[in-house]
Amino acid sequence: MTSLSPEPPPTCPAHEPLYGPEFAADPADAYRRLREHGPIAPVELAPGVRASLVVGYEAALHVLRSTETFSKDPRRWQELADGTVPADSPVVPMMMYRPNALWADGEEHRRLRGAITDSLARVAPNTLRGYVEMCADTLIDRMAPAGRADLLRDYGQVLPLLVFNRLFGCPAGYGERLVEGMSGIFDGVDAEKANALLATTLLDLVTLKRQQPGQDVTSWLMAHPAELTDEEMVHTLVLLMGAGTEPQQNLIANSLRLLLADDRFGGSLSRGSLPVEDALDEVLWTDPPMANYAVHYPVRDVVFEGAELREGCPVVVSFAAANTDPALIADQRAGNRAHLAWSAGPHNCPAQGPARLIAAVAVEKLLDRLPDIELAVAVEELTWRPGPFHRALAALPVTFPSTAAGGRPAAVDEDPAEREPSSGRARPSAAREPSAVQARPPAVPAARSAGRGWVERLRAWWQGD
Repeated sequence: MTSLSPEPPPTCPAHEPLYGPEFAADPADAYRRLREHGPIAPVELAPGVRASLVVGYEAALHVLRSTETFSKDPRRWQELADGTVPADSPVVPMMMYRPNALWADGEEHRRLRGAITDSLARVAPNTLRGYVEMCADTLIDRMAPAGRADLLRDYGQVLPLLVFNRLFGCPAGYGERLVEGMSGIFDGVDAEKANALLATTLLDLVTLKRQQPGQDVTSWLMAHPAELTDEEMVHTLVLLMGAGTEPQQNLIANSLRLLLADDRFGGSLSRGSLPVEDALDEVLWTDPPMANYAVHYPVRDVVFEGAELREGCPVVVSFAAANTDPALIADQRAGNRAHLAWSAGPHNCPAQGPARLIAAVAVEKLLDRLPDIELAVAVEELTWRPGPFHRALAALPVTFPSTAAGGRPAAVDEDPAEREPSSGRARPSAAREPSAVQARPPAVPAARSAGRGWVERLRAWWQGD
């Protein structure tokens, strides 16, 4: 790595657009073109928003680990600071500075991340598994009588939101606002307004929890020795809920798509052996839910892997491209956790264990309850949502034999900590563990939820409609 000369090169290569339906339909083709430039190539994240994309595996590891050269602090983003990138650009809420661990360096990062890891560690895995199973059962009960569903809209999108809102102790009235704000940021639809709604709602939640702490992640963050301010609390919750909803729903949906469409998994499914862990590994390698992210900013002008990187210009790591780098020798992905889907270095995902557990339980439960489920369309007809950062299906339509309550007795209200993992049996009360979640909300009757959008159905769920 060397310093740049003060003058820019006389010519500049074309910037590959990472937005729009063409990129969403076939990102692998775009990554192949980008590799012709080398391990790092010029891209456009949104109209007028230029960046360098790291598409090589070894180059990605170097950027993720080289804190002395690459900073996470977006206040270094020169084109945002000077107005070249407008503040209302759809990608700004995903890249802007927030006082949380994602955008901090050094000691400040360690302080903020320590509060996160310590608070998440207080969530017992059995409690989390039990709650995911209960939410999954209730959602499947709603879908089962119809014999068809959109697994993204009716399952993958809703389940993580329910789990995380309960883990963070969100009252029902806050939940619908958080859903609207978070979905608006990821989709880039009126992102500035969505960002304001999200911040206002989370500040209300922080104010409430200061007055009425409980057994939940929000309260544990507040009580941590890191002594997070209200502003740091708000933006730490933005980070945790953002990482736990959109990427989580994509991991669930992308794994289900693979299991239902790929012949390598179909035989195992028909024999009753559910290769869910293998499917998760495959998705995390080839279709990671956050395909391009981990934004960094060079602290000075440098030449790296033949690319000229200017101080304060965004460098984005493509987890998807790095994972499929032709330079990687290993073809066996099952059980291989060397992928970069969880990032690497000091900013690797602190919640990858819970995230994988939620996805695995959600997929296992669905395939166990609806073993004859099939895609309703050819896999080639499935479409992907545009966006530079995520790898997200637009819908996942399926069919299955219609059954009342999915072939099981109707669910009863019980605390998930009372259940044994992967079963509906209650444990003796003496074995009960402290729970960070509340009793599940009532199910929305299938007949009343028909025709509603997923946000409206989720709002009805929280309101007990």
